[in-house]
Amino acid sequence: MKSKIWQLDFVDRRSDNLLPRIKLPAVELDAQLDLPRGYSCFGQTPELQLQPCLISPRQPHESIIAHNSTRTSFVTILSKQELERWRTDTPSLSQPSLPEYALNAVNQGITALGIKATNGIVLATEKKSSSPLADQSSLSKISDITPNIGMVYSGMGPDYRVLVDRARKVSHSGYKRIYNEYPPTRILVQDVARVMQEATQSAGVRPYGVSLLVAGWDEGIEPEEESKTTEESEEKKVNRKTGGIHKGGPMLYQVDPSGSYYPWKATAIGKSATKAKTFLEKRYSEELELEDAIHIALLTLKDNIEGEMNGDSIEIGIVGAPADHLLGLEGVDGAVGPRFRKLTPQEIEDYLTSL
Repeated sequence: MKSKIWQLDFVDRRSDNLLPRIKLPAVELDAQLDLPRGYSCFGQTPELQLQPCLISPRQPHESIIAHNSTRTSFVTILSKQELERWRTDTPSLSQPSLPEYALNAVNQGITALGIKATNGIVLATEKKSSSPLADQSSLSKISDITPNIGMVYSGMGPDYRVLVDRARKVSHSGYKRIYNEYPPTRILVQDVARVMQEATQSAGVRPYGVSLLVAGWDEGIEPEEESKTTEESEEKKVNRKTGGIHKGGPMLYQVDPSGSYYPWKATAIGKSATKAKTFLEKRYSEELELEDAIHIALLTLKDNIEGEMNGDSIEIGIVGAPADHLLGLEGVDGAVGPRFRKLTPQEIEDYLTSL
């Protein structure tokens, strides 16, 4: 066996200056290194099996670089996390993955919730600014994607705006130009989820640090039209799918940073999501109307946020009956007004007064 000398260069990260070098002779695997005072060694010493030796520097701002005086083997001084990864040949278990970091950003965000009723959906969130000098009218956490679909988020605002632009581009420039109609909620959610999932496995990018609640109304077979009579007076059951698309009605989805998405009856995201879901489980019912859902949403926020609730600190979006008065044209056959809209501060104040 050739004689080897392990030369350790201690580098000051603040100035990249080399600190005094230490030369260590090759020793047996079970032997102890004679380290200078102020250093410690973890694991086995480097030898034929190339086991990494972890030496901790004297100061937190110092790092260690290892050099070998022969070409018979090579060793790198590793950190504790890197040592564990080297042993298992898998990503380090001591540190969260990038999607988990993104989910942590969501769990520290402002609470947002969605409730599906029999005749619509309500999205509600706290509209909180970092300074009292900020213009409250410029702050918005709920966005409209199509006339029938709205979206709210919890997490990082810049990431949310990128996804909103993507969803609008797909809806208006892509799907509508091809099919002459806006995409159903599920199709739009699938596209946004695909974009978020690709960010978890692509090099040079990080996952989106945001979770979304997407609410929409899909036109199609209404719930009350589930049974029809054919011309031969034979009763025909309508399938839950029509042309590959779920039947019409209110749809509520949650999309996570990992790209996974789920349909919900009622759910919440953000730092108080667990507490809010517990509250919703006690109040939710299958026969819930939209007006009752708005009251439950406000009660849930009141139970989970700090400070005063008013029309400026709360933002609510609803998917309800078509607003035909917003069409701008009269006498157009088959024209249907938008179903999604955001409540005005005065409307929110009226609901808060009636609580």
